[in-house]
Amino acid sequence: MRELDDLDESVLACLARDARATFAQIGDDVGLSAPAVKRRVDRLLGDGVIKGFTAVIDPQAMQWTTEAYVQVSCQGNISPESLKAAWEPIPEVVSAATVTGQADAILRVRARDVRHLEQALERIRSAGPVDHSESIIVLSQLIDRGHP
Repeated sequence: MRELDDLDESVLACLARDARATFAQIGDDVGLSAPAVKRRVDRLLGDGVIKGFTAVIDPQAMQWTTEAYVQVSCQGNISPESLKAAWEPIPEVVSAATVTGQADAILRVRARDVRHLEQALERIRSAGPVDHSESIIVLSQLIDRGHP
């Protein structure tokens, strides 16, 4: 994979703002023709720089206003791939990571309310070899740089 140049980074910034932007719109922003933008996007996809395109859903619009961080400790040794396979189908799990420390993983979970959160936690615990979990409900989101 070759190093990204300034135009690649500009194209990526446009796509990060609006993945549905046309090649012509991106070209207008970065000073390239639509075919040149398409070639760059195709190359960035081929090189694995762009992993895919997705819709970012506003949790407020879905009324998923309850958020929690869930520390999960598992029984025995389990691979990160197995944990991902267990939790990825659960839509309330918006992110998950393996971590150092007492817990094996930490999950960021969103739900409509505490009852919905409890149901999601039950599915999380039954989806894999969970020994125990500890939930921390978010009161106020102060900084979130992960979403446009």
